[in-house]
Amino acid sequence: MSPTAPIQSDLLVTCEEGLRVIELDLHRDRRWERFVNSHPNAMIYHHPAWFQALEREYGQKCVSLACVNAAGDIRAILPLLYTRGLPLFHGGLQAGCRLSSLPRTPLAGPLALEPRSADMVLQEAKRLVEGNPDLRLELKVHVPLPEDGPAWLTKVLWRDSYLLRLPSAPDQIRFGSGTHHRRLKWAVNKAIKSGLTCREAQNVDDLQGWYQLYLQRMRQNVVPARSYRFFAALWELMRPKGLMRLLVVDRTESGRRVLVAGSVFFTFRDTVSYAFNGSRAQDMWLCPNDLLHWQHIHQCCREGFRWYDFGEVPEDHPELALFKSKWGAEPTRLHRYYYPPPPPHKDAGTHRPLRNLANLVWRHLPLSATAYLSDHAYSYL
Repeated sequence: MSPTAPIQSDLLVTCEEGLRVIELDLHRDRRWERFVNSHPNAMIYHHPAWFQALEREYGQKCVSLACVNAAGDIRAILPLLYTRGLPLFHGGLQAGCRLSSLPRTPLAGPLALEPRSADMVLQEAKRLVEGNPDLRLELKVHVPLPEDGPAWLTKVLWRDSYLLRLPSAPDQIRFGSGTHHRRLKWAVNKAIKSGLTCREAQNVDDLQGWYQLYLQRMRQNVVPARSYRFFAALWELMRPKGLMRLLVVDRTESGRRVLVAGSVFFTFRDTVSYAFNGSRAQDMWLCPNDLLHWQHIHQCCREGFRWYDFGEVPEDHPELALFKSKWGAEPTRLHRYYYPPPPPHKDAGTHRPLRNLANLVWRHLPLSATAYLSDHAYSYL
């Protein structure tokens, strides 16, 4: 099967218990969204609005596997999307050709009401990659699969993710130790005294302005940037549903307000997920991101949210781990699952001089080149 070929939308798997695996049309069939809204382990990245944004990003179709019973009720789901894989990296875990749940997404594994239905959607996913030696199944889960789960899946340790539990009232908020809390409060007061204000973005002009800050941040961090096309899809598909918000920080310069920082968040049930950040390097000494998170965390607590998800941290970004942990967020090690088993890990030390040179060049690219090269790279990932 071609990595981009869709599967048939009719019956895929049957068994004696009356369960079957089908592919749902997420644009028309509301059963998926109802199942996600009712499942206790569902995340924002299981929501069909997120899949539709991914589909718009590169014109791909999401493979939406669902196990249903004889009455047509969903018992398990597994969202998947094919990736082409970067040339010369078809065997790699992050850059190879994959059927992933989901690419360009932090977490989105299977959701099920019982082990049998979970096993059925996983077996169908396995079938979709068999016969193609360049294709690998990838599952990004926030809760490890049961130890007695499918033996053919290989579990791989991934990154730490940082999660902050919110109290029932804003006046109960304390960020880490007393010293950490006082330092954060000092940074927030500094930002306010410097004339910084935080607000929620209201129009596409705000989104476009923030995107330029995001490109600057990704260039500085030597990380490929997502396309503006993707964020425009999030704005159109998720924001009207109350699933996405963009907070920005303004500063007065020469009599006008300009954006100096901003972050994209997703909201789903009792959890707020911090997803993307943009900021001007010359304004970081004013602590705009401290102001943004301080005010947003208090706002989320007033709104009744109970979890503030800071997200995962790559191992080579210790400063990001420090930023997230200073708020009192606790690290949790994530796992991923693969089929077939991944190749042995190779030491990248011999490539470090070349990587350092590439990082130096990346940090001096024009923003237009950053956007173009990033978009081209992500089209393979």
